[in-house]
Amino acid sequence: MASASGIARRTGRRFLSSLPALLGVLVFTFLLMRVLPGDPAVFFASGPNAGKAEIEEIRRQMGLDKPVPEQLVRYLGDVAQGQLGRSMTTGQPVLTDLRQRLPASLELTFTALVIALLLAIPLGIAAALRPGSVVDHAVRFLCALGVCVPTFVSGLLLIYVFYYLLGIAPDPTGRVDVFAASPPDITGFLLIDFPLVGDWEGFRAAAGQLVLPALTMALFVLAPLARITRAAMLSVLGSDFIRTARSLGLPRRRVIVTYGLRNAILPVLTIAGIVFSTMLGANVLVEKVFSWPGVASYALDALLASDYAPVQGFVLLMASLFVVVNLTVDVLYGLADPRVSIE
Repeated sequence: MASASGIARRTGRRFLSSLPALLGVLVFTFLLMRVLPGDPAVFFASGPNAGKAEIEEIRRQMGLDKPVPEQLVRYLGDVAQGQLGRSMTTGQPVLTDLRQRLPASLELTFTALVIALLLAIPLGIAAALRPGSVVDHAVRFLCALGVCVPTFVSGLLLIYVFYYLLGIAPDPTGRVDVFAASPPDITGFLLIDFPLVGDWEGFRAAAGQLVLPALTMALFVLAPLARITRAAMLSVLGSDFIRTARSLGLPRRRVIVTYGLRNAILPVLTIAGIVFSTMLGANVLVEKVFSWPGVASYALDALLASDYAPVQGFVLLMASLFVVVNLTVDVLYGLADPRVSIE
């Protein structure tokens, strides 16, 4: 297995090489927000009937009275100091808003990814073991259905069936019931904070609120995970070492799990990393349908209000998380297969 120092060196080099990309994302997002139609100063100055002096004051507060190159230099300087600006919508620093909302998005995305992997890997293995069979066709149909149905449609269908018809799901009104008390803000993850304070009733309630939105997202990303698992397993199961293991009379379970799945897991890790990064930024419809207070819905509300700072902060956050996820996948590569070169 690769040494910890080798993994650290490679991770450091990959992180440094990603800094120009992050800078490009910053500049592109900044310029894109400036060319969008509409004047945010008019929006925040109580509408189009606001006086000229009031609008100019808002523009001065937002820094829009300066030339665009000067605005860009100031913005990059603020980012370098860890300041992402202030949201005109909430009145709070963008960094504070993102810090408060990010745990909600991460908790939802992590749970959805775990559900998707728990479903996709067995389905992909089952389809690979019986190519062309009824099981294989059923798995491919399920994957196609998950891709074709938009997340807001599947979310509304789940709400209709499990909340409205069956009455077994809680109200789709956020992370906790409107009448329940939230736990102390320790980590921001309710599934962790409730057990830390010994409130298991709150834990069950939070988990219940999480099931439907997480399942909605999991169904949407089930297809790529199941398909890559099936393709990777088919490739590995046709290898010489698998035929040798079978000819030696090794147990079928050991051949499939120990020799087959372990060698097929690398492309699954790659797709899982890409899927996780995509889910963080693309779950805005799920957050809106289930009133989930995450960063994606926060950015959408800011975009509709022409509130520049939150949108820029959100894009920077997503780009940074994408880099972190890629670095994590690199580390997991070395742990899953020692043959992967760290250098």
